[in-house]
Amino acid sequence: MEFVNKEYFLLLLLLIPYIIWYFLYRQKNEPTMQMSDTYAYMFAPKSWRVRLIHLPMLLRCLVFVLIVCILARPQTHNSWKEQKVDGIDIMLAMDVSTSMLAEDLKPNRLEASKNVASEFISGRPNDNIGLAIFAGESFIQCPMTTDHSSLLNLLHNVRTDIAARGLISDGTAIGMGLANAVSRLKDAKAKSKVVILITDGSNNMGDISPMTSAQIAKSLGIRVYTIGVGTNRVAPYPVSVGGTTQYVNIPVEIDSKTLSDISAITDGNFYRATNNQELKQIYKDIDKLEKTKMDVKKFSKRYEAYQPFAIVAILLLVMELLLRNTLFRKIP
Repeated sequence: MEFVNKEYFLLLLLLIPYIIWYFLYRQKNEPTMQMSDTYAYMFAPKSWRVRLIHLPMLLRCLVFVLIVCILARPQTHNSWKEQKVDGIDIMLAMDVSTSMLAEDLKPNRLEASKNVASEFISGRPNDNIGLAIFAGESFIQCPMTTDHSSLLNLLHNVRTDIAARGLISDGTAIGMGLANAVSRLKDAKAKSKVVILITDGSNNMGDISPMTSAQIAKSLGIRVYTIGVGTNRVAPYPVSVGGTTQYVNIPVEIDSKTLSDISAITDGNFYRATNNQELKQIYKDIDKLEKTKMDVKKFSKRYEAYQPFAIVAILLLVMELLLRNTLFRKIP
């Protein structure tokens, strides 16, 4: 809490002459009685009324102090500060083709990738992170942002049924997914710019080849980390038959060479994830990426905070008036 008009606190100096006047005036105006000897009253016990005789004056002074505080305009606000934090710009490029429903990773490849990516995002609060998804085509699910709550909501809503329902073409357009992610990073100002590309297949769609996208990324200083998800031979794939779900084994066809070449060209790394634990470890390794300094400004909104002072002042004033006219009432 801080006070906007601190100069009003100078009014508190008025309490000094008031207190002096109070005691001088009281001595002059209290009724007196002449006695030949006051020794008998010297050790007489004082009643609680006598001990608290100055309480109304004290309450009146406190009311005055609170009024001065109100005039000084107390305000509360979050701290405003500019600081440097560690952060990089990251785009996640995630394969959402129907083959990502294969259940060699639990519960399936897509959900496992989403769960681990969510943990990764939550562990990097200072990074600008965005999300591109691709199947036979590619589009941006979320632009780069530090609002990770919105990003996580959009990530959790990613489904493979956009390809299954024909909203986009099914297939695996690795080149298009990478190019789309790179396009969001080309104007980024961070020293480190990274694409994390996750796929379970080989490029079979799109107008841009994976190696062309990799060359573009290299020219822009963007490192690409590629992750191939899936077992080494076959994987169980759910198929609906007569209202029931049956599983067929489909071959795993990850183009490891192309993914490895993309990473090599851009000074990144290629990883293979054949189970959930390996996928988590891969993200932990990527989490050790070089970080860069970023300027972060924290804004705050000011709120007037005079209400508690006003409430207490009113209560004390009412108490002072009641005491002065009841328990401490003076009869001339």
